[in-house]
Amino acid sequence: MSRNRTERLVNLVICLLSTRRFLTAAQIAATVPGYEHDPEDPRDHEAFQRKFERDKAELRDLGVPLETGTTSIVDPEPGYRIARGDYALPDVHLEPDETAAVGIAARLWQHAGLAAAATSGLLKLRAAGVDVDLHAATFGVEPVVTVDKAFGPLQTAARERRQVRFDYRTPEDDAATSRRLQPWGVVSWRGRWYVVGHDLDRAATRCFRLSRIVSDVRMVGEPGAFTTPENTDLISHVARWSGPVDHPNRATVLVQPGRAAGLRRFAESVSAGPDGDRVVVSYSDPDGFARWIVGYGADVVVLEPEEARKATVARLRDLVAAFAPDAQARAEHGAAIG
Repeated sequence: MSRNRTERLVNLVICLLSTRRFLTAAQIAATVPGYEHDPEDPRDHEAFQRKFERDKAELRDLGVPLETGTTSIVDPEPGYRIARGDYALPDVHLEPDETAAVGIAARLWQHAGLAAAATSGLLKLRAAGVDVDLHAATFGVEPVVTVDKAFGPLQTAARERRQVRFDYRTPEDDAATSRRLQPWGVVSWRGRWYVVGHDLDRAATRCFRLSRIVSDVRMVGEPGAFTTPENTDLISHVARWSGPVDHPNRATVLVQPGRAAGLRRFAESVSAGPDGDRVVVSYSDPDGFARWIVGYGADVVVLEPEEARKATVARLRDLVAAFAPDAQARAEHGAAIG
């Protein structure tokens, strides 16, 4: 949306919130900046009417409760207003753990493709009187999510229900093929991002791993070109498509009580002990296990097997080397990890 249109819509909302009676289109044109025109000029007046109709539709799409009515029985011309009671945001109450979760999510997405949306969400919560502290000490390890280049365009296309086209390469084929998709949504599964939707060339539901998209995602056609099926479970589509994953190895991890809920969800067994809970999880290769486990920071310690423990220490050393401010700090941290 252009800046001029955004300002015009904001001015229109302010105007209609500031009156208790219905304002006619002519009164709005004389009051709201952006609607200036010559009502005696048919072409100019017709352009104003088209602009006003588009703006009314936009406000209703945004959820603004725009009312239509007449000021009196002697004046049949319709007018418009916004009822304050319907427009006002209700009180928002979050528990301390919910507030912390919002803050973590906002910090997380500052490193990925939803930084603008995260910032907008925080502004709305703060406007409602909810204090979200992004730097609370309880947050612990800095959360980081990385996304593929195709994430932003596909997420936008799914939200706007626009068809997309992109080049896709599978492990079985050296040459990429062009695909046409009506995207329903983008989800993460086992550490990778996927888009699920209706494949127009295959006339069937398909999912595509974003890391295998080798071209820019090009939007085709107008918004609202398709409807996403109701109650669609995107994760289930991806899980069925990716098939079962073989995890032949087992690792025992010491976990602090009440921590690392994501790790516990995949546990084969959990046993309480005096120094924490011993959690047994399966994994396929040590390096992949290490990349997963270091995300839980000091809440977990790998006990066995030795290959998983060594891979985790190596991963931690790599992180120290990448983020420690100087060589001395890297050496000190490396010694501490050892």
